[in-house]
Amino acid sequence: MKHVLYMAWRYVAYHRIKSLILVGAIALIVFIPAALRVLVRQGETQLTARAEATPLLLGARDSPLELALNSLYFSADVPETIEFGRAQDIAASGLAGAIPLYVRFRSQNHPIVGTTVDYFAYRGLRVAAGRQMATLGECVVGATVASARGLEPGDQVISSPESVFDLAGVYPLKMRVTGVLSPSHGPDDHAIFVDVKTAWIIEGLAHGHEDLRQPQAAGRVLRREGSNIVGNASVREYQEITPENIDSFHFHGDVATFPITAVIALPTDQKSTALLLGRYQSDEALQLLQPSEVVDELLATVFSVQNVIVAALIVVGTTTLALVALVFLLSLRLRRGEIETMMKIGGSRPRIVSILGLEMAGVLGIGLLVSAGLTWCTSQIGPNAIQYFLRQ
Repeated sequence: MKHVLYMAWRYVAYHRIKSLILVGAIALIVFIPAALRVLVRQGETQLTARAEATPLLLGARDSPLELALNSLYFSADVPETIEFGRAQDIAASGLAGAIPLYVRFRSQNHPIVGTTVDYFAYRGLRVAAGRQMATLGECVVGATVASARGLEPGDQVISSPESVFDLAGVYPLKMRVTGVLSPSHGPDDHAIFVDVKTAWIIEGLAHGHEDLRQPQAAGRVLRREGSNIVGNASVREYQEITPENIDSFHFHGDVATFPITAVIALPTDQKSTALLLGRYQSDEALQLLQPSEVVDELLATVFSVQNVIVAALIVVGTTTLALVALVFLLSLRLRRGEIETMMKIGGSRPRIVSILGLEMAGVLGIGLLVSAGLTWCTSQIGPNAIQYFLRQ
């Protein structure tokens, strides 16, 4: 048997180009549908777990899927905004707790999530290093953000402008990192969290000015009218909130009318859930949805597409296997002289059949091993890949 294996291996190794092509074809036939199924199952697990942990979402009456993905996975697509007062209305109803979300801005490729400290308790997020954000201009970062950018408590991150030409004159905000979150193996690891008021400052709804009463600011005073001081164009808005200037930051307008993208509603019981759903069912401007239902609809579409793709792959795979079998049969015809030589030097028919069979089995086995290895690699990088595409 050892000699049979050696002969089969030497043939496969000598005709390496043909063998590699066959191995690659067999590996791809098995790998593509297997990898597709692995990714779909992992995506289903991630989407379902996150959605089921979020009872209700309140947002603008627009795309339910866009609202769910932005609120759950902080995707780049920003839904229509609603007023912050809507979160206050839910809290005042006594039917549910309310956690506002404002997911619009980014720092490089990482989303900036404006919310409250209640969000961390709700998601079970803990600060692994440093402390929780406490004042304007402070932030805590997810574990992946900290690792990718080498951030530690005391470092700073800067919000990215939404466009190259900022006609509103809103400057990027430099924020101080006060804490790094423990890994949660979810979207929160890839986010930067700030207080919702800090998100409004990034948008330009609040700003601070230099204290023109100070002697060093005399060159920036246009005129004085009693207790009022009017500054000239050289007075700049701060791009960083510090203990020295934090008192100068102020909001313009009614905070209740300021924008947020969603409200996570946490009903106290099933009755409260039903009452809240009924309250917003006929609202023309707002929608209150259950993320699990939205995700189920998305997964139903994904599974439908998957079934079509798998059916197509089965047809292609069957055709490819037939071509592989044809290659082996043609190879046997071309090797007729070689087979006759082996018989003339004393090789028995069973031994020759064993050599040829082991050659085919070796190519098939190597192809299956390569496919298994690729599928395993896909299962390892799949969760991060799914989160990456969901955030786009």
